[in-house]
Amino acid sequence: MARGENTDLIDRFEQFYRRYYSDQIGELAQQYPNEKRSLYIDWDDLYRYDADIAEDYLAQPQQLQEYAEEALRLYDLPVDVSLGQAYVRVRNLPEITEISDIRSRHINTLVSIRGTVERASAVRSKIQEAAFECQRCGTLTFIPQSSLGDTKEPKECQGCERQGPFRINGDHSEYIDSQTLLVKRRLRNATREMESSVVVMVEDDITGEVLPGETVTVTGIVHILHGSHTDASVADKIIDGLSVVIEEEEFEDMDITFDDKEDIIEHSNQSDIYDQMVSSVAPSIYGYEREKLAIILQLFGGVTKHLPDGTRIRGDIHVALFGDPGPYESRLLDYAGVLSPCTISASGSGSSSVGLTASMKRTKKTGTGNKTWAVEAGALPLADRGLACLESLDKFSDKQRAALIDVLEDQTVKVNKATVSEQLKARASVLASAHPKYGRFDQYESIGEQIDLEPELISQFDLIFTVTDQPDPDHDSRLAQHILQTNFAGELNTQRTEINYPNITEEQVRSQTEEIVPPIDAELLHKYIAYAKSNVYPTMTEEAREAIRDFYVDLRSKGADEDAPIPVTGRKLEALVRLAEASARVRLSDTVEQKDADRVIEIVRSCLQDIGIDTETGHFDADVVETGTAKSQRDRIKSVKQLIANIAEEYKGGAPEEVIFDRANEVGLNSSKAEHEIDKLKQKGEVYETPEGGLRTT
Repeated sequence: MARGENTDLIDRFEQFYRRYYSDQIGELAQQYPNEKRSLYIDWDDLYRYDADIAEDYLAQPQQLQEYAEEALRLYDLPVDVSLGQAYVRVRNLPEITEISDIRSRHINTLVSIRGTVERASAVRSKIQEAAFECQRCGTLTFIPQSSLGDTKEPKECQGCERQGPFRINGDHSEYIDSQTLLVKRRLRNATREMESSVVVMVEDDITGEVLPGETVTVTGIVHILHGSHTDASVADKIIDGLSVVIEEEEFEDMDITFDDKEDIIEHSNQSDIYDQMVSSVAPSIYGYEREKLAIILQLFGGVTKHLPDGTRIRGDIHVALFGDPGPYESRLLDYAGVLSPCTISASGSGSSSVGLTASMKRTKKTGTGNKTWAVEAGALPLADRGLACLESLDKFSDKQRAALIDVLEDQTVKVNKATVSEQLKARASVLASAHPKYGRFDQYESIGEQIDLEPELISQFDLIFTVTDQPDPDHDSRLAQHILQTNFAGELNTQRTEINYPNITEEQVRSQTEEIVPPIDAELLHKYIAYAKSNVYPTMTEEAREAIRDFYVDLRSKGADEDAPIPVTGRKLEALVRLAEASARVRLSDTVEQKDADRVIEIVRSCLQDIGIDTETGHFDADVVETGTAKSQRDRIKSVKQLIANIAEEYKGGAPEEVIFDRANEVGLNSSKAEHEIDKLKQKGEVYETPEGGLRTT
């Protein structure tokens, strides 16, 4: 590049490097080109050095980029060192531009955006400088190619001076790594369809550095797409990425002021803080105090532990709401999403093709090149370090639910398809709902019989609630009063705001809404949760450990007899620890005390009484949840199979069903339950019917 009139600018960049980045350039020179090929500069440093140059960099990034890289090439280095192809990458711009706010005024300017990588293509080779071979005389003409747009051909041959025809000579062309990212803005409590998105192109040493689901800050130049569109919400523009920074901070967008901190600390010291928290979750919904407390504990979360051997123990809490049909669960999920610093919502009845984990997607062809395969993140990777609200979990496909089983525990999504092998982070808490497959819960049937979910999936949840709609005159009266009062307050407020009704004062509206006004405002509670998760990492006191240990051992002791079922497994012990840590975080306490342990023991015991009891024996049985089959049912299945086998030896055509039922009654087996087990054994192929109409075991 000729220096001429631009010499002064290039000299200014050289002086800037000497003052601010001499050590970084020395390190780059030592590791160039195999280990490092870029010099990262902070825009604030450039602004302190020369405000005019910094502002020009925002307005004319392509030209300033050339000057900056030319200055780097001319930087005084040892004779045997050259940074001829090194890049200058600017980051930390003074402001973040919202993806949805990208407009025509941003074209050809430098911007920074922040969002989640939803899709990342495979890294592919792209021509940087094409060698065009003349088909008449064989002369090669080298034409640099833009990172955006169609292939540029020579106007005429440099040998015979004719206008072609030409073909690209691949052996003499230069290539560069290229990758396409789809970046979406993370919104609180948003479905993926609601979020704004833009396509980002990255090249060379910054390709392959980020995975779908990761939150990034991208600094790059906005370009217009001529004659083509992307499948992003910002469809006619694309960002040529100069730098991509992975954001490890969980709440980087949270603006918690000094006054907010004072309010949060003041609330944390109040004796009724847990009651306030419960009353602040979906106050328009009457009751469900247990479920609301569970949601609060889930939002605060336990502490993620990293052991010296590299083992990671999750701190995220998973909660399931299994209930009779009604609006409560979707409204609880929605409100939890409002309180969580980051939420992704998905519904089994309306799930997209990507679903819960990840998929491979063919990207749309644009002027940037051909179609290519990309890894697209599902709900859980997109909710990384946040909350995934999964409504109607039972309506997701069998394949999606099977993939979810491993993700809930490992919190990673493994993608191994075609030539792509990736592992996406999915460190999200899951709040899920599901309904009984026959419409309503039957208190005399186990949960595994009634919820159309795999036992292995159900067992991954730390807390499981069954909510039944049972008539109760007292409760129904209070519920009716609450709903009517809530609606009346809404009517008054709507009249006052929409038609400026003169007879309704603000005081009247306030008096009618007192019951549904949360003690802690949703916005403050949102910040409270973020503050606690960022600053509070409690450790457990000996008294708390002893309380949890005694509860666990006492429950386990009930299964010490040879024929007794196992009441709980070690999975529940880890859940107790996570929940107790979350309870301490609510108080902003650095220690988990006995009162935290007692609080979570009570809620876990309550859940076990709902879903962990064998309805036939009345005893705790972990297998009701872990395997979907209680020990009493397993014993009955064994007895029925043995009965069929014994009777089949007496009859040539197999065991007649009427004989089976008679013998079942004789040995104390209920004939109707025996018939039920036989039907299930037939479905599983463990019992078959002979041509004579009898039964035999396989």
